[in-house]
Amino acid sequence: MPANKEPKGVKLDHISKIYKDPKTGKDFYAVHDVNLDITPGTFVTLLGPSGCGKTTTLRMIAGFESPDEGEIYLGGEPINALTPNKRDTAMVFQSYALFPHYNVFDNVAYGLRLRKVPKNEIEKRVTDILSLVELSGMEQRMTNQLSGGQQQRVALARALVVEPGVLLFYEPLSNLDAKLRVQMRTEIRRIQQKLGITAIYVTHDQSEAMSISDNIILMRGGVIAQMGSPTEIYYHPQSEFVADFIGECNFLKGKVKESGETETIVSLPEGAVSVAHDRKRTPNEDCEIVLRPEAITISDQGQLPCQVELSCFMRSYQNYHVRVGEALVKITDNCPINKKIYHVGDHAFISFDPACAHLL
Repeated sequence: MPANKEPKGVKLDHISKIYKDPKTGKDFYAVHDVNLDITPGTFVTLLGPSGCGKTTTLRMIAGFESPDEGEIYLGGEPINALTPNKRDTAMVFQSYALFPHYNVFDNVAYGLRLRKVPKNEIEKRVTDILSLVELSGMEQRMTNQLSGGQQQRVALARALVVEPGVLLFYEPLSNLDAKLRVQMRTEIRRIQQKLGITAIYVTHDQSEAMSISDNIILMRGGVIAQMGSPTEIYYHPQSEFVADFIGECNFLKGKVKESGETETIVSLPEGAVSVAHDRKRTPNEDCEIVLRPEAITISDQGQLPCQVELSCFMRSYQNYHVRVGEALVKITDNCPINKKIYHVGDHAFISFDPACAHLL
């Protein structure tokens, strides 16, 4: 961003959006009473399954939809009444939305020309931004002569060149192949950090969200299920939905036996185990242990007995499915080359560090 321009924060104050169901004719909340305060200069991802409200939320920030309740603030200023072109935002779309009859330079310069920016300044700003997205020398190429990744870089350059206070992304990598998606998400994060711009990114891909975000807002049914850093969301989910949506997860149902200052002892049908906690629990309270597959070890001796139902070599890890009582437990046993390999039907034990488990 230019030296004299600061990134802007975004605040959603009790925002709701109501649509009419075409089948029933009844109104429903696509987004319901969402409160959100995005710090200037951060990269925030709206994540969730289809229909969760993330796209509608982004469209309301961009100005393509109007909230039916609440107010949106950009840099402290209310923007509900402003049209999209009057808001200090720029959008990078899923489909790139490039002009096929314009070359790369003219695509990137389009927004500047609409703003009546002087020709010499357009030249400099377009040249600088194409250098930033590593497309220098391609100014005269037509967009149909570019790869998908290059087209996405042009779309990113076109959004950045107008120097918005907030940069919005709507599923920008969904049209790229898997390898290019990883490369481009790294590039987007690099550019965002270099410019210090506020970015709001919509995706349904949890791996993408985890890899690029300062904070994740996980939505479900039009409301925020949880928000926090990727590590907070992953290691300290507040519900079974959050735990299960972010990566693979195991759930063991039990009862609280006793609860100390830092750990809770949970009784399971197969034995008692300790789990680190964030609050004391009541004895005999029903609870659920959340265990990530990589947090579990399998061996001849351990905490809970199990029987192997699947054993599969996956290069960097051995993938196990084991039965612990009635629960199916998935295990990712990393770097298995010098470890005992268990086979289907084998009896063994699973173990885990109390700090690597989470209690719901």
